[in-house]
Amino acid sequence: MRPLNSLMLVACVACGCSAAAQPSVSVASPASPSDLADFAHIDSRVKVDSADATLDSKVQRAADGSELVALTFRPATRPFVQLSAPSGHWDWSGKGSVALRVQNGMPWPVTLIVDIAGEGDTHIRTTTGLPPGPPQTLDIPLAATSPRAFGMQAGPPMPFGDEAHRRIVATFVEGQIDTRAVRSITLSMPQPGAAQTILVGKLDGVAGNFSLTSAYTGIVDRYGQFTRATWPEKIASDSELKARVALSKATTVREGMDTYGGRTDLAGFKRTGWFHTQKQGNRWYLVTPEGHAFFSLGVNAVNATDGRTYVEGREYMFTDTSWADDLMGAGDSRSDKGSQRDNGLNHGKWWDVYASNVARTLGKNWQPGWRDRSITRLLNWRFNTLGNWSDPELGKARRIAYTVPILIHGDFNTVATGFDYWGRMPDPFDPRFVSATRSAVATATKDMQNDPWLLGYFADNELAWAGTGPQGRWALATGTLKQAPDSPAKQAFVTSLRNKYRDDVSRLAQAWGVSIASWDQLNAANFAAPDPSESHPAVAEDYIVFLKLYADTYFRTVAQALKKADPHHLFLGGRLAVRTPEVEAASAQWADVTSINTYTDLPEHGFDVAAFRRMDKPVLITEFHFGSSDRGPFGSGVAAVATEAERGKAYARFVDAAVSSGVIVGTHWFQYVDQPVTGRILDGENAHIGLVGITDIPFDDFTRAVADENDKASRR
Repeated sequence: MRPLNSLMLVACVACGCSAAAQPSVSVASPASPSDLADFAHIDSRVKVDSADATLDSKVQRAADGSELVALTFRPATRPFVQLSAPSGHWDWSGKGSVALRVQNGMPWPVTLIVDIAGEGDTHIRTTTGLPPGPPQTLDIPLAATSPRAFGMQAGPPMPFGDEAHRRIVATFVEGQIDTRAVRSITLSMPQPGAAQTILVGKLDGVAGNFSLTSAYTGIVDRYGQFTRATWPEKIASDSELKARVALSKATTVREGMDTYGGRTDLAGFKRTGWFHTQKQGNRWYLVTPEGHAFFSLGVNAVNATDGRTYVEGREYMFTDTSWADDLMGAGDSRSDKGSQRDNGLNHGKWWDVYASNVARTLGKNWQPGWRDRSITRLLNWRFNTLGNWSDPELGKARRIAYTVPILIHGDFNTVATGFDYWGRMPDPFDPRFVSATRSAVATATKDMQNDPWLLGYFADNELAWAGTGPQGRWALATGTLKQAPDSPAKQAFVTSLRNKYRDDVSRLAQAWGVSIASWDQLNAANFAAPDPSESHPAVAEDYIVFLKLYADTYFRTVAQALKKADPHHLFLGGRLAVRTPEVEAASAQWADVTSINTYTDLPEHGFDVAAFRRMDKPVLITEFHFGSSDRGPFGSGVAAVATEAERGKAYARFVDAAVSSGVIVGTHWFQYVDQPVTGRILDGENAHIGLVGITDIPFDDFTRAVADENDKASRR
């Protein structure tokens, strides 16, 4: 629907008036006093302030009867209009949210910031997008909230409802106020490049959590699909599902490729009977057991269990709750890990959405058929490797190379870096870590040592090698110094410092610019380690020495245990996400291949490719993806593109750049299946990043683009 023409010609927009702050504006005749505000009929007792914004005095009646006035934001850093409560405050107690009648007066989306101030310096803030079209209601909860509180990382897209009752619910709200004492409400826009006009009207109160709950009600159908959108792969019946998910055709024989997918036209590679690495000219390669160059094109999480989502406590989100008992279970994801901070609805009964859809097409004993279908698809799409987190039974088919994780758990000491998304860092100086590593390696390598289809092993996953913020690089060092004296990592750090400073604590104090008179003070728990600074360069120097020691000890421990248990297969590193130069160097030294998870448009924007060229070591990209919000779940993942069509183009650019790098020996896509609309049980991720949907229907346009690029990449 086009915007109302009369609202496009607000006088102040055309005249280009001064951007100076305006302490008051002309408004419509006041209505009777109200507990809440009304921009169209402002109470005479309400104070109106503005800067670089104009509130028109003319009340306009929309087609639905709403009375609105035009609010124009001029180009400025932060144009705003603010209404302040009469007698100091409004009493909005008993209101769970407030509902503002609003319309975008422009033919394009605009961004609106709403700030509701309470006593002191307390605020509730939200930023929302207003699409063009008819008037709608903007609901703003009066308490902090986010989709995380509802068990998912991305919230439902807005607006929703029919044209006559369109609503935008602010699903991201920050701050806290006492609703008994609301001082003001401010509408602003972040630095518009040109004048932007919206229309605003009455602000009503809404009791309880009705508005927020309505945003999440009925968003998932019986097939696990988002109900408020359509897309080509969406299905409406069991018969349609079965027709769309027919068994894939047999894979075609690829000329010029060996059994494992290595190219046979290049000579000069060793044949060892196992996957290995080899450099030829200026480029690193993986080499197949048959002795041919191999670029690992992999897919992570090829399994039938990533479609599980919690349903207990949020049954209202599903239009059909007649879930199959054999595809339900119970779990508890609550923990102090970063992945669970502020994550609600994260325990209780879950429903396996993906497995339910697979069972609809393959029957009760669906697992063998699903495995055969999945491998056939991957080979048809020219993938040649099963990435991490994939079903171990798939590797046993001996049709495609696979990888195995070594997950090291135990009662050893751990160190906090503040990030700790998947948990605290293992302490590699702890003898219990050494024992746990040997045990984990023994488990991972059992019955694997003689399988030529095994590409190699990963150690752990995305460890918190650094923290967040500008000083995040040093978090492992400062976190270690905060620990108690019995921490093996702290003992190793203090020993290195005592050796450097010749056991003279005064030399350390001077070099670091800290007031300590004994080593006991440094040894004490909760020692406040200094941040590196230009005035005390020794701090950074000493931290770097320790970070090198820490990373070297970790990777050496794993590498030695693995090579003793399985000397044939590759150590593929630690799937580094948050990382430092010290970690990358240690991985390059001890692992056969350094594995890096990066979500960027090109590999070189995610890690220092030049550094690995200097170290002359190979790299495997073990996670990357591109998601969009126009299919399936509404999250678009870590690396978002605008549309489904752009996903294929982004994939081709990324893989092409990886092949050209000279040091990258493979790329592994994350992941095989779209995530559940309501979030996976692990951490609430709910993105459209799959090769197939939650219904197991492939995204044909994307997989065609992927197959074309994979075919090219495997032959370069």
